[in-house]
Amino acid sequence: MVGKLSGQARSARARQVIDGLTLLLAVIFIAVAWPTLHLTHKVPAAAAPFIAGFAAFPILLLRVNPLLGWAVSAGSALMIALAVPNQPGNTIPFQVVHILVLFAMVFAVAVRAPIRMVGVVWIATSLLFATTMAQTGDSFAESGFGWPLAITGLVIFGLLVRWVAVSRQALLKSEEETELERARRAILEEKARIARDLHDVVAHHMSMVVVQAQTAPYRISGLSPDARAEFESIGTGARAALNEIRGMLGVLRSDGMLPEHAPQPRAADVPELFEGALRAGVPITWTVDGELEAVPETTGLALYRIVQESLANASRHAPGAAVRVRIACGAELTLEVANDRAIAVRPGDHPASSTSGSGIAGMQTRAAAVGGVLTATPRPDGGFEVHAQLPLTLAPIATAAVPH
Repeated sequence: MVGKLSGQARSARARQVIDGLTLLLAVIFIAVAWPTLHLTHKVPAAAAPFIAGFAAFPILLLRVNPLLGWAVSAGSALMIALAVPNQPGNTIPFQVVHILVLFAMVFAVAVRAPIRMVGVVWIATSLLFATTMAQTGDSFAESGFGWPLAITGLVIFGLLVRWVAVSRQALLKSEEETELERARRAILEEKARIARDLHDVVAHHMSMVVVQAQTAPYRISGLSPDARAEFESIGTGARAALNEIRGMLGVLRSDGMLPEHAPQPRAADVPELFEGALRAGVPITWTVDGELEAVPETTGLALYRIVQESLANASRHAPGAAVRVRIACGAELTLEVANDRAIAVRPGDHPASSTSGSGIAGMQTRAAAVGGVLTATPRPDGGFEVHAQLPLTLAPIATAAVPH
């Protein structure tokens, strides 16, 4: 980004320098053309500044619009050659300044104008000089091809400069794409490293939890049915968490081109969260009004993650408290998650309204990413409540960066 800005600054300075030099040339040309016009042409004094202006001022269009500048310069040269008589002894139908400006405009057209217009300018200018200069009696012009040959060489030189400029731009673009590809590869390598670290640190231990929970009934004798059910619930929750971790690792390990192919939870999977929380001992009740299967995938993913985080916060910050969830699918999707105050306070517990974590901010970001809103506020009775409004018809909005 810094390199791009510095390149734009250099381009702006180059344009300013070219504009300044062009203005200086225009001043010099008019200062030469106006006082010397009476030496080469028979013109009234009142008309002299206008004829000199047609000779000098088209140079001002050199950068802005060279094709228009050429048209003004060539058209005025033809009019002057036809309508303004020369002084005795002058064999050139228009001023030398006019020739210099016209040549400069032909060169600029060859460098910047569309190729088809370059051909038109080349032919028209060659005909202009061939027809007007051939009447002067000058040996160079009388050859019939001297001036057109000079113009042809000028056009070829301009096309060569154009080719060099285009090649340089292509090279710079290629270098920029190479830098972007290098940066992209660095990001992918970092993502792969993070995936490996997550696998080593999290997935391994989660796998151990699943194994311990599943084998506990066989390793420990005399377990009650409630204890067996508890171990089964722990194993089920750990397996679900492990599956989600593997999905995230797959996204991190991919090239980033098709992240939508990674399996993602849907709105229809939300009831499984309630059942899992119930198996884990959370006193939860829930109501669902409407068909969760009809919720769009993006909104469904946001709903799932918000419910997941809300239940995790409730069980972590208000252990033993009753949790009530209501989901309604109407014109938009409404979610309410409320929990009472904690029944038992354990060492290390802190209120759900604490700002020490980023769970609420993450939920608000997920809601905003699909065009919804989310509020999380303490309740007067000491509990906590999360309220979200999510659209069921997604409109084009500014996309927020949301982790999957």
